[in-house]
Amino acid sequence: MTSYPRNTKTVSAYILLLKQALKGGETDYTQGSIRKAVLLLAIPMMLEMIMESVFALVDLYFVGHLEDSSAAIQTVGLTESVLTIMYSIAIGMSMAATAVVARRIGEKNPEAAAHAGAQAIVIATVVTAALSLTGVFFAKELLLLMGASAETAEKGTTFVRIMMGSSIVIMLLFLINGIFRGAGNAAIAMKSLWIANGCNILLCPLFINGWGPVPAFGLTGAAMATALGRGIGVTYQLYHLFSGKHSLKIKPSHWNIDLPLMRSLVGIATPGIFQFVIASCSWIFLAQLVATTGGEAGSSGYQTAIRLMMFFMLPAWGLSNAASTLVGQNLGANQVQRAHDSVMKTVKYNAIFMLLVTLAFFFLGNWMVSFFTTDPEVIDVAQRAMRIISLAFVFYGIGMVMINTFNGAGDTWTPTYINLAGFWLFQIPLAWYLAKQLSMGPTGVFVAIPIAETAITIAGFILFKKGKWKKVKV
Repeated sequence: MTSYPRNTKTVSAYILLLKQALKGGETDYTQGSIRKAVLLLAIPMMLEMIMESVFALVDLYFVGHLEDSSAAIQTVGLTESVLTIMYSIAIGMSMAATAVVARRIGEKNPEAAAHAGAQAIVIATVVTAALSLTGVFFAKELLLLMGASAETAEKGTTFVRIMMGSSIVIMLLFLINGIFRGAGNAAIAMKSLWIANGCNILLCPLFINGWGPVPAFGLTGAAMATALGRGIGVTYQLYHLFSGKHSLKIKPSHWNIDLPLMRSLVGIATPGIFQFVIASCSWIFLAQLVATTGGEAGSSGYQTAIRLMMFFMLPAWGLSNAASTLVGQNLGANQVQRAHDSVMKTVKYNAIFMLLVTLAFFFLGNWMVSFFTTDPEVIDVAQRAMRIISLAFVFYGIGMVMINTFNGAGDTWTPTYINLAGFWLFQIPLAWYLAKQLSMGPTGVFVAIPIAETAITIAGFILFKKGKWKKVKV
């Protein structure tokens, strides 16, 4: 009989923890239960990343039901591959912002944290403007370079131009969320994605299919909905950044150019950007390799599988982001052992989550793919890709935590070197050899991915245990 009250108490405690995580607020993560700290950060971060991944799936669902669905899916997928470079820059800048803001918060200096956030926004805005213009002017050429047919490139040009032209909202969405995560207020980051994604879900069918006075824009409508939805999410972020309701508040004086701080942020962000550009360019190469060896059906199947994979990988990335904030704040508070213990606790939770995702891919993969397309050839390729790639999902989960540990500590060079060796010196040559030399086609690419990711994770864990990240100053 005594077990019932204990169980009831445990359930009530978890419900309260869930409510606290969703509500958000100011929390000191340098003391108290590590498990509670991880969960308070991980829950909103996972939900935030789920909303980010839903962006891609919503677009994929609606364009997958257009008349020329195969070409539309390929356009969305290839554009997303190009945008990963923009995502890489956004993630790199947000990583620097998270590391510096978390360190200042750990030192109990929110004024310096807000100043760092403002300087990061200035840098990111200037860089994004230049890249957006390039994407707008060379949209068609980008699609052709990625392996799209002339017909697909022609149809998808406007889609690419809108997506590239609205890159500033992508950048700000990632960056400002990184600032809030560094401050330990992950709930605001989560809610901004909820708002942005909710708008996208409502606007996608409206702009794609039309309704009443609103004309049907087809594939272009998907880009319009996504850009507008993300813009609304950024507006919500800016309100909280300037409202003064939180300890982290950006004031007019924080915008004054601070060259030493900017150099510090760029110094942290640059290898971080390279880190993700290396990985992104690798995925672009793989997408192009699948397109040239597997044709339109092979490319569409691969892009569908990648979208589904990212739907589950992004929440895992969100969970691993908890390590970044906890490492930054605890190193700032000079609690090195607590930072280490926080990482190991996060590793445990992420490995369990990715194991469950692996089982879902094996047993529900066919159902998941058929939800987005009815083309049997595309379904076959997508299901094969999902089953092969998911073999290393547990390693992916551990590897994500390792990357976020280094980045949260400000040691962005270590994962950059790991990615360079793992992706460009190992994964790409292996994929090319299997796909072309052994004539395995797209399957060869699928096989190369889990092999390389496993090797990258092992290297990351070895370097984590050596502990260089504990001594980095930011």
